[in-house]
Parts: sequence; structure tokens; C-alpha cells
Amino acid sequence: MSLRRLLPRTLLACALLAAGAAVAAPLDFSFGVINHAVAGKGEDTLRQALAETDADNLAFVVVNGIKSPSESCDDTLYNARHELLSQAQNGVFLSLAGSDWITCRDRENRSDAIERLARMREIFYSGEFSLGATRLPMLRQSLTPKFRSYAENTRWEVGNVIFATVNLPAGNNHFLLDGGRNNEFEDRLIANRNWLQHLFAFAALKKSAAIVFFSDGNPFGPPPKRSFFRAQRDGFAETRRLFSDLSGNFAGRVLVVHGQSPKPKTPSHILWTGKLGNVAVGERWLKIVVDDHLPQLFAVADADGERR
Repeated sequence: MSLRRLLPRTLLACALLAAGAAVAAPLDFSFGVINHAVAGKGEDTLRQALAETDADNLAFVVVNGIKSPSESCDDTLYNARHELLSQAQNGVFLSLAGSDWITCRDRENRSDAIERLARMREIFYSGEFSLGATRLPMLRQSLTPKFRSYAENTRWEVGNVIFATVNLPAGNNHFLLDGGRNNEFEDRLIANRNWLQHLFAFAALKKSAAIVFFSDGNPFGPPPKRSFFRAQRDGFAETRRLFSDLSGNFAGRVLVVHGQSPKPKTPSHILWTGKLGNVAVGERWLKIVVDDHLPQLFAVADADGERR
């Protein structure tokens, strides 16, 4: 039996985080990603996935989205989902999904997206530790005064790998076709550019083995289709170029784990372009292995640990 199996969860978290101080320390751990935003089957689906990940030997769990587009956007649901995530045994990090806020409407059926985004930040993105029983330390972009609104962009470390969430919602990154300035999209574009540049600079300084990003939308997906009247701007174009440029100058590997489902009945697998990879979570939760004996450092595994 491995040492990690014998350690209580809190000691395991401390051991994994302390390993980050030694660059040469071997990497051998797994983490889980739950794609609740796509599953869309309500709280029972999320509760079951959390129970399954609690039963596994994971360093932490990332949840992509707390609700599906068809569910309510009110504070009652937000608070109930916060409590559910807090009850998990693993350390839990929330990757904000577009379905958590973009599809929300007020009583007059007007968009309530910006108010709900602010409320999500208040409920889910305060404090310096992950949710769940295993409390893992994190840092937020909101520590920078210029970007104090962007508490959902968080980073943490396990071993010599940096992990980070970045707010890239599905649905063309919330770029709106309406006339005038796309305030939310354009301001977040600036914040995300700063966030990615900071993370790559920090990883280079630490000589990290890799950076893993978690997002709702797939920045490497196909651009939006042309409409009959005009072409729609690709809301991920700038971010995609930035990932390509920054990863090209980084010595380690870069993996983007996004919430957009692969083709039906197609197992998730990592798509690599040089040192830059991306993988879709799919409708069930996904387990990813980090092992420096692997030629590409990362591998997707099923619940039994079988790698593919």
C-alpha cells in the first residue's frame, strides 16, 4: 500500500503542498474534475459525483459550474450548492461556468447576468482556502487592487505543478452581438490577460514542471459559425493566441481542462500540440493522473485508475 493511502487527508494535503518546495520531488498524484454545468441533472448528480470523488485517492477536486442553465439563479440555490461543496471530504475548487450566471433572468425577463456574477463572487470566492474538509491554501487575482473584482481567478500548488482557474465561460466567452461596448467581456479580457501573464511568469520563476488551467469554455474549440448577415467575433481568439505565445516560451507543460463535452460516447483524452494540451471533462467526472514517469506528465484515468 502506498504512503498516500496511509496518510489522513489533511496530512496528505500538507505533504503534497510541501513537496512544492523541492523542485526535484517526484510527482505522483491524481485530481478530479466534475462537470456539473454540462451534466445538468440537478443537485443529485453533483452530490453523487462528490461522493465518488470523496471515495477516491485524490489530491483535490475542481467543480465546473454549480448549476445547469435550466436551474434557478436565486440565492437559495447558490447557498445550498455552497453548503454541498463545503461538505466534501476533498479540497474543492470552483471553476465558474457560464450557466452559473450568464443565462440568469430577472422577474421582468431581462438579463440578470452581471448582478448574479457579483453574487457568485460574494458567496463562493471569499477566503484563502478551498472548500471541503481538506482545506488547501490558494491565492486570488483579486489580491491585485486593479483586478479586485476577479476573485474567481485562483491558483494553488501541488508538488511542482501550478493549478489555476480562469473565467472563460462557454458560449463564445460571453461576447455579445449587441451594439456598443461589451463591457463585461472587454474588462474580463484585460483581467484574464494579466492573470495568464502573471501565472506563466510565476511558474517560470519557480521552474515549475507544469501549469494546469481549468475553464468552462474551450479556448481551442472551433470559432462561431457565420450568421446569414455577418460573422460573429470569436470570443476566445485573444486568449487562444495568448496561451500559444506564453506556453511556447515556458519550459514546462501546459494543460487546459475545460467543460465542453467531447463527442457523444467518446472517452475524454488529452489533445497535445507540442507542450500545450487540452482535455474536455465530459458529462461524468474526470480523473487526471500527474506522474513524472509519463512522457507527457499527464494522463486521463478512469475510476479504477486505468490510464488512457
